[in-house]
Amino acid sequence: MKKYNEDIIGLARSVLHKAEAKRLSHLATHDSDAVRRAREEHRDTDYRQSFSIDVDRILHAHAYARYIDKTQVFSLIKNDHITHRVLHVQLVSKIARTIGRYLSLNEDLIEAIALGHDIGHAPFGHDGERCLSELCQNHGIGAFHHNVQSVQFLDKVERKGLGWNLCLQTLDGILCHDGEVHNQMLQPETDKSFDTLDREQTLKTKYSRTGLMPMTFEGCVVRMADTIAYIGRDIEDAIRLNLIDRSDLPRDSVECLGSTNGTIVFNLVTDIIENSFQKDYVAFSPNVSEALRGLKNFNLERIYLNPRIKAHSSKLKDLFDLLFERYLTHIRRKDMSTVIFRQFLNGMSASYTETHSSAEIVRDFIAGMTDAYFLSQCPDDMRLSIRRL
Repeated sequence: MKKYNEDIIGLARSVLHKAEAKRLSHLATHDSDAVRRAREEHRDTDYRQSFSIDVDRILHAHAYARYIDKTQVFSLIKNDHITHRVLHVQLVSKIARTIGRYLSLNEDLIEAIALGHDIGHAPFGHDGERCLSELCQNHGIGAFHHNVQSVQFLDKVERKGLGWNLCLQTLDGILCHDGEVHNQMLQPETDKSFDTLDREQTLKTKYSRTGLMPMTFEGCVVRMADTIAYIGRDIEDAIRLNLIDRSDLPRDSVECLGSTNGTIVFNLVTDIIENSFQKDYVAFSPNVSEALRGLKNFNLERIYLNPRIKAHSSKLKDLFDLLFERYLTHIRRKDMSTVIFRQFLNGMSASYTETHSSAEIVRDFIAGMTDAYFLSQCPDDMRLSIRRL
């Protein structure tokens, strides 16, 4: 293996740190602020900054690769131009980094949070999340939330249960990203630790209404960008599928934000920059916030709850019920020939297997599935039936 000149690498890193300190806002999260659960011995010879390392690790996570076949909103629809989860997280990253650049925030941290924020989504999007959450509650392990599961994957499941040892600030931003909650303004709750992170995950699992606020401005920006990325894009997808017509959009929202994804994104991003520049919070203006709320209400009623895209819901629930009970039975019988042992538990570290119940293991296995893999595990007659809808 090539041996690098540590003096030169150290000097280059020092120059980069100094440039960062000069470039970033005093409200930004600096590389020197990064905190990991475990100290890493090689850190002193690694030229990469901490949050850049987090980006690399998320990109190389198995769960990240599975974004490619994860539903965003529309499941079981054959249309190559409909948004899937992998595109959504890239859009969130781009939008958030644009905002962060103008606010002089840490773009590496923004990218890490954005790319990892939906990594815990179950197959079939929010429909799958609801099915899995009901099963988890029935088995006494609390509600399923994809933001909590995202941290679970990156911190406890990946690398055969060892996790990626990501920075606290990255995991906190992922946990607190909830783009479905409407906020005009976000202000970080800065005084957090890994104990706080663990406690907030437990609270959210036990009490679904628990409110979470990011500890960094970067986390706040990603949370706003999550909404910006999906609101107009979902409208375009729904129009493409003939679920709605552009003329259906609420007039007040259109007059303020426009009627196409491009204009909606541009106006929302511009408004955030204008209202957050050199402020100690991240915010929309009141009128833009209300226009956005109007679009969110419209999307909920006319798109997300549209009966035409819910035709498969009851059959999906049956499939989730079937697989959950099947894998529980396999674990209880210790049937090593089954898929949950061969493809998930094989080689898993004791740090994982000894700290997770059978129901939690099944939750993690199912949550990590792509839509196609989930269906491949179902009986042929049930799979063909849902495909025909």
